[in-house]
Amino acid sequence: MWRFAVVVAASGALVMSGCANNTESGGSETKTTTAAKVEKVDSIANTLPEPIKSSGKLIVGTDPSYPPNEFKDPAGQIIGFDVDLMNAIAATLGLTPEYRASLFDKIIPSVQGGNYNVGMSSFTDSKKREEQVDFVTYFSAGSAWAQKVGAGINPEDACGKKIAVQTATVQDTDELPARSEKCVKDGKPAIQVVKFDDQTAATSAVMLGQADAMSADSPVTAYAIKQSNGKLEAAGDVFDSAPYGWAVQKGSPLAASLQQALQHLIDNGVYKQVAANWGAENGMIEKPVVNGAIN
Repeated sequence: MWRFAVVVAASGALVMSGCANNTESGGSETKTTTAAKVEKVDSIANTLPEPIKSSGKLIVGTDPSYPPNEFKDPAGQIIGFDVDLMNAIAATLGLTPEYRASLFDKIIPSVQGGNYNVGMSSFTDSKKREEQVDFVTYFSAGSAWAQKVGAGINPEDACGKKIAVQTATVQDTDELPARSEKCVKDGKPAIQVVKFDDQTAATSAVMLGQADAMSADSPVTAYAIKQSNGKLEAAGDVFDSAPYGWAVQKGSPLAASLQQALQHLIDNGVYKQVAANWGAENGMIEKPVVNGAIN
């Protein structure tokens, strides 16, 4: 039986399951540990599509610029809550995860084209995205704004303000266009949406005064505030909670395999352990589903 370990690393709450080869785009390094075990479950592994099962690998596309969910440590290794959870999923399925860094808006097309088995990049499961790929839900997150301390930004009345976002996120495609449209209808100036290819740059823009505030997924905003050494604070409350999902090709049986693997990790407590390691308990779910979009 394959055996994979889950360990809390000294460099932070890093959970590693199994071994993975390095790739030029930032794969995870081989790890050997002696902590709590995540073992292959044959009955779940046997549900995998044959090409993936035979390859022994799970090719995962991700944009590692969204801490604490997926980002690079100082050594260039891709780490984070999503990574730790996917490592445990791969271990349950008897696969070696191979992470490939990508721009966020290129991941779903690459899943559709078969270049990645899974898209894992804090994707909000939406009806619109479900037209392109299937999702397996694994977390619940809302949106939240951050501002410089004392800036006095109100998300409900940010007309004319410069708001930073990561390109192609739900904040870019849905939230801010709707807010800006309301501003215009009310006879106020539109919101100036400042777009960046990665979330780190969007956060930096607020820190440097290039934007008045930023909007991102709630765990990402909370992490940015925590890492800002007192320079950032919340602007308003968390809103529009929705499920995160792993993206797979439409109709792929891999969705059911991921769903069963996650339910197993929820039932045996590993899921809770991974979430706790990253302070993500508030977004935990009890039952993963395929295509669980709210809107």
